[in-house]
Amino acid sequence: MKRLLVIILVIVILLIGIIGIKFGSALGQEGNPTPVLTAIMKLESSNSHYEQVTDTEQGIKFVSKNGSGSQEKIIKEFMVEKGFEFKEQMGSGYIFEKDEMTTIVVTRLFTKNYFLWEVPNEVNN
Repeated sequence: MKRLLVIILVIVILLIGIIGIKFGSALGQEGNPTPVLTAIMKLESSNSHYEQVTDTEQGIKFVSKNGSGSQEKIIKEFMVEKGFEFKEQMGSGYIFEKDEMTTIVVTRLFTKNYFLWEVPNEVNN
């Protein structure tokens, strides 16, 4: 019984260490890292290109894998599904238009492997 408890404890410590090494300094940048890490685990275990992290008053935050050109492709596909047309990119913001409405999707790197992007609530209405 004691041996099993020690083995379980060692496995838990190793998992915490692996998460700490993989995400390191990124863990503190979002406040509570649990929603982001949970979304990353869901993303890794699915075929989806993005996973929802949070839904706030300002908008919905998503996480996606970071690859060459993947940010623009994923965001454009998402917004086209919502009926928006891509206009231009300004820094880390992607500008879209639909009818008379203009909206900006803001992105930022979470780690070298993942990026976060936030879609304003008006897009989902």
